[in-house]
Amino acid sequence: MTPSRSKLRILYLQIRNDDVTCAEELREFAYHSQLNQTQFTILNVFDTPEFCDRCVDTYDALFIGGSSDASVLKPDQYPFVHSAKQLIRHCVDYTIPVFASCFGFQLGVEALGGKVIDDPKQMEMGIYPMQLTDEAYQDPLFADIPNPFLVVSGHKERATELPPQTKLLAFTERCPYHAFKVIDKPFYGFQFHPEVDHHDLAARITRYQDRYLETDGALQAILDNLHPTPESNRLILKFVDRILLQKR
Repeated sequence: MTPSRSKLRILYLQIRNDDVTCAEELREFAYHSQLNQTQFTILNVFDTPEFCDRCVDTYDALFIGGSSDASVLKPDQYPFVHSAKQLIRHCVDYTIPVFASCFGFQLGVEALGGKVIDDPKQMEMGIYPMQLTDEAYQDPLFADIPNPFLVVSGHKERATELPPQTKLLAFTERCPYHAFKVIDKPFYGFQFHPEVDHHDLAARITRYQDRYLETDGALQAILDNLHPTPESNRLILKFVDRILLQKR
């Protein structure tokens, strides 16, 4: 039996290490999903670096957020990467729905057999036009999205190879792998940030400018190019409605 919206329970894997951004990201996911924050159980990997993959079994879905505090390519430095990959594989094996953003996308790529590299020369930081693949037109989340559509994207690491048994849904000129779905499974990964809108981007990039922006004027250039990203942000609600609640 499909649960009602108010009864949904989400396990939220959080990979943030500062209180402001932790609270901000939770608000973003709750707002765009039209769920209450109390419906999210937070598993912060900096507080709990080791966890069992079956911790998700009593939830309706797993949400995974982004990170400016870790790298999937450094599991020795960030021991929670191992547990997170096991959790992702468990979700795929047992058909537990997953919505994975940015760092979550990279975890999914690596966990399921793809490849991620560190590539700061191709870094994206700002708002970009996203292109759809032919596969996207048959997908319940992407079928009614205009092509192209605008997204918030911020990353230095990117996928160079998607896992087997996945299909590519979206890409940008700089980043050829931006959204994928596991075939016949309710697993979606997004290198961009569906949970972040242009107002959130302005606040976050201002807060994190020393981590990402190396040239004078780079922050202002991003702030001068802010545009709403409604189609991207609606992906979260579509995931709730069309995957978890199975409404069209």
